[in-house]
Amino acid sequence: MTNPKIYDAVLIGGGVMSATLATLLNEFEPDWSIKIIERLDDVAQESSDPWNNAGTGHAALCELNYTPEKDGKINITKALTINEQFQVSRQLWATLVERGDLPEPKKFINPVPHMTFVTGEKNVDFLRRRYELLKDQPLFATMEYSEDPAKIFEWAPSLMVGRAKDEVVAATNVPQGTDINFGELTRQLIQNSINKGAVVRLGTEVIDLRQRPDSIWQVATQVRSGANKGQRNVTHARFVFVGAGGGALNLLQKSGIDEVKSFGGFPISGQFFRTDNPAIVEQHQAKVYAMAAVGAPPMSVPHLDTRVVNGKKSLLFGPYAGFNTKYLKQGSLLDMFKALRLDNIPTYLGVGATNLDLVTYLAGQLAASDDKKFEDLADFMPEANKEDWRLITAGQRVQVMKKGPDGKAVLQMGTEVVSKADGTIAGLLGASPGASIAPDVLIKLALRCFPEKSAEWEEKIKQLVPTYGQLLNEDASLAKQVQNETAQVLGLTLVP
Repeated sequence: MTNPKIYDAVLIGGGVMSATLATLLNEFEPDWSIKIIERLDDVAQESSDPWNNAGTGHAALCELNYTPEKDGKINITKALTINEQFQVSRQLWATLVERGDLPEPKKFINPVPHMTFVTGEKNVDFLRRRYELLKDQPLFATMEYSEDPAKIFEWAPSLMVGRAKDEVVAATNVPQGTDINFGELTRQLIQNSINKGAVVRLGTEVIDLRQRPDSIWQVATQVRSGANKGQRNVTHARFVFVGAGGGALNLLQKSGIDEVKSFGGFPISGQFFRTDNPAIVEQHQAKVYAMAAVGAPPMSVPHLDTRVVNGKKSLLFGPYAGFNTKYLKQGSLLDMFKALRLDNIPTYLGVGATNLDLVTYLAGQLAASDDKKFEDLADFMPEANKEDWRLITAGQRVQVMKKGPDGKAVLQMGTEVVSKADGTIAGLLGASPGASIAPDVLIKLALRCFPEKSAEWEEKIKQLVPTYGQLLNEDASLAKQVQNETAQVLGLTLVP
């Protein structure tokens, strides 16, 4: 009997995370054998699909949940960190475009201003104080602020037409924002990896993960569609990456690694209103974020977004949060129950007990009629006509639940890296801003899992991301230079 092929890396999931990691590994180790396994019949069909997310290139320019307020003080640390990470993404993509590895940047990234819009004295005061903290930061230097309805009308007419003249309003505007089609980006990255020798298996589901005594992983799969439906196979790998979006928790649990113990996942479904009517779309050329409702999960901050998909502009408004027990849009209602373990049940119970406002919020969202939901859109766009909009189902998001530093269960925002101590398996849990900051997250993941390679890979990382390891926000001249260099390559708005 011949020995089975052992892949250097097997990546589970055909979304932007696996696509990005495959790109990096191809650069770091051109001779490595890489296999990507996707359960659906094409890549980028779950959270990376352009209609399953709002396509915001998360740079913290407009999202208020990245600048939380506590005891009267606004903390901008997370906003600065996320923007730094997004600059890494832009540099990587620009490098790949210049090399011809990403041949058509306009298909996946386009300039769209990022705005924040609030109403009411309290919210206006918050936005004003937030602006004062951010305006002197080099990466936020182009942010504009106004409480003048006429100025806000210039930025986004649809926000102001039909609004009461005495309503207290304020907005910030950053012209250098972006809209990203992560589905197209994923497809281009994976095609480039295939061109460099990677193997992709579609319609194939990972059903189990086991590590041999010699540290090699056995990845058991089953074909879900086509002539070989039901066929089972085992792929062997020296390294496994679980980039399966909401499905990552269940798979990491199957691997048996200690590091995933006590973790849970809180699934949140959602809907957006969408219009493709050119007359309406032309009235609004921005991504506009507002204040979240009390108890709303971080990924449910209301926003009205310009989208550019396949060269055509549309508008999305939402998301309207919902709840079901699936961890993937095309998953099973048993997903959450399959994730329950003795070690994480206290986490689920603890989060439930301390997040009653979230339960109340979700109950209200589930009970809301379409007409009631449309009232929220009309708060943004007073002259919106319901006949011009339709509800679409967004992607499923799974928010991380885990034990905090004090041992208490917390519902965490963002992306969590989970890896085994020996570095042979790693995965990502959580949601936004994951896709936007994937390159930075995955460079760090690769260095964590292969620490012996760090010196060897350092120069290769710098070839992809010239300023990697430097904080652009600490050097105004460098920040402007890097933003403009990437903008020129990617066709984005320059910093004046």
